[in-house]
Amino acid sequence: MLKFLPGLLLLELMTVSLILLAPENLAGWGWLRLIIPLSIIATLMALWFGAMSNQQRKDEIMRLQASHAREREQIKVNAERAKHQVTKEAQKQVQQAIKRTTAQANFKLGLAVAGVASVGGFLLLTQFISLGILLLGTAGGTLGGYLLRLKQERRYKTAQLSANPESKPRLINPNNKPS
Repeated sequence: MLKFLPGLLLLELMTVSLILLAPENLAGWGWLRLIIPLSIIATLMALWFGAMSNQQRKDEIMRLQASHAREREQIKVNAERAKHQVTKEAQKQVQQAIKRTTAQANFKLGLAVAGVASVGGFLLLTQFISLGILLLGTAGGTLGGYLLRLKQERRYKTAQLSANPESKPRLINPNNKPS
């Protein structure tokens, strides 16, 4: 409100100076010589104060709009970060489930190959040579193929991770429309 103080002081100064400069006898139409300049000054001051208050109101509106825009942008950024975090956690859970299932499958396959190899060894010991060699060859081929596949998958994952490192979360661009 200190913006209006210089205008009020100026108005008081002009009013006092006009009253002091006015003639002593203001009879009849003489009052008009004092009232007309005072009313013109009061009108101009009222317009000036109105313009100042309008500008002050517009400045306050612009400040609030800027504050709301910053808050809206912060909310969008936080939502994007939360979305990225949820996606990351879901991917981690999926990877853990895949790893657990793969470990169970590997264990079962290992048991099956060991069982076939032991049956093949038993058949060799009991003089069923051709059937024993056939079972041992099958077990060895199965184990070799499985190990080759695991090696290829591991090589593919390392190549994929080195080609596409995990990037930082993408911030929202205000020009992009949200989906």
